[in-house]
Amino acid sequence: AKPAPSAAAPAAAAPASSSPGRIIEQGIKDFGAESITEGTLMEFRKKVGDSVAKGEVLAVIETDKVSVELNADEAGVIRELMAKPDDTVKAG
Repeated sequence: AKPAPSAAAPAAAAPASSSPGRIIEQGIKDFGAESITEGTLMEFRKKVGDSVAKGEVLAVIETDKVSVELNADEAGVIRELMAKPDDTVKAG
């Protein structure tokens, strides 16, 4: 079962180089302050099927205080987007 749109992982990527086919769930770890626990997914910079490099921006999330870019933890290919723009996403 996939997490609800408010889950912490708005994107999933499968690495292109090491362990082909392995799925990595990518989410926002924090928003820079302990008091900020959720934000609004503003946009995806990548779509399903796109290749991504480690560190490349996947999405932009805004809170009432900050705008945060979600960067790829690993290189790979986007297999699924687990949220959509305007969804509330949680850190963690």
